[in-house]
Amino acid sequence: MNQAANAATSPPDGEIVVSPKDVRRIASAAFVGTALEWYDYFLFGTAAALVFNRLFFTELDPTAAVLASLATFGVGFAARPIGAFFFGVLGDRVGRRPTLILTIVLIGVATGVIGLLPTYADIGLMAPVLLVALRLLQGLAVGGEWGGATTIAIEHAPVKQRARYAALVQVGSPVGTLMSSGAIALVLLFPPSEFDAWAWRLPFLAAFPLLGIALWIRLKVEESPIFEDLVRLDQRAKVPALQVFTKAWGRLIIAVAAAFLGVGGFYVMNTFVVSYAANTLGVDRQVVVNATLIAAVAQIIVILLCGRLAERVGPGRVTFWGGVATAAAAAPLFWLIDTGSPLAITFAVTAGIALLTVTYAVTGALLTELFPPELRYSGVSLGYNIAGALSGFLPFVATWLISLNEEAVSWPAVVILAVVSLITAAGGFFGERLRVKDKELVHSA
Repeated sequence: MNQAANAATSPPDGEIVVSPKDVRRIASAAFVGTALEWYDYFLFGTAAALVFNRLFFTELDPTAAVLASLATFGVGFAARPIGAFFFGVLGDRVGRRPTLILTIVLIGVATGVIGLLPTYADIGLMAPVLLVALRLLQGLAVGGEWGGATTIAIEHAPVKQRARYAALVQVGSPVGTLMSSGAIALVLLFPPSEFDAWAWRLPFLAAFPLLGIALWIRLKVEESPIFEDLVRLDQRAKVPALQVFTKAWGRLIIAVAAAFLGVGGFYVMNTFVVSYAANTLGVDRQVVVNATLIAAVAQIIVILLCGRLAERVGPGRVTFWGGVATAAAAAPLFWLIDTGSPLAITFAVTAGIALLTVTYAVTGALLTELFPPELRYSGVSLGYNIAGALSGFLPFVATWLISLNEEAVSWPAVVILAVVSLITAAGGFFGERLRVKDKELVHSA
């Protein structure tokens, strides 16, 4: 008897029976893969703010180099909807499991190879071209990774407990932040000359052994019982990603709105703030990186608490109130950052990321219940990654708007964060009313 048969069966009454042990193990495997995914992705963001501008865009003036570096960071987001479409089709047609194995390999390899790239001083213009190409590959793979990990985790979980398992996948984000920011913080201990010469490469090269660990864990994951049920009943959509646009476009819009703050707001409070504080306010880079580490610990706590809260009141309601609270806090947060005080910046970054994490904690639970199983991998991936494409250039836009002023002003970032927050609040409000129900999953003895 194969592993999938052990994990779930479909009895005559239509219920899908799952083993509690398998539910926890598969959710944990999804978390590990997601943690590696975000380690790779966030590592690029931090490096774009601190080092790529100097090593890959050295022919530009300092402001233009920062803008070019952040634009390279945003390119990965532009590729994510394409990846979501392609991998969404694979996930809804071929299976959640094989698609997730493919995406994690692509992400890990692309990140590791960045650590081997020659710089502009070595090969000239080809250096930034290769950097952009690898960022595009990262973006394509990430387009299918998060949606698949969330989908396979919740499709193994009983309906009433989905939010907690979806939240466990979301914990991969702050863990990825801790890993990436921690790695950068360690190599920043080297003298600046050694950091620029070779030490910055070490966190990227670490992606290779981390990929081996994640792949070993993910290869043990069984296929989703709900997907197997679709196969058994011959209910798979022919071109699921296309049908999301033609038959579920309203739900897709709501999914994009609901995910907007968790993706875009994070990069405003993380990537943009790191760049703004270090390059505009002149704050020591180590101070800002350390602030993101503290914020990541707060994120883990908020995610776990809000996952349980969503099981009581619904993920849409949690999203609504999280969006409203973040919008209200936008101006005070950046007032604290503008003081230049290390303590104030640390508090602002931690509080800001904790607030927007209220919505991020339940994004997986909300988005997976916006789409029926036959369109779920595609719908979740497209909704989340279109939000990513729309928000990936927000650090660039905020930096550009600030550069237009003679003095450093943070109001562009305040407006951007507030608007994104209110869009997500609206997505949560309407999303709560459109949640769909799957076949009930029950625990076996």
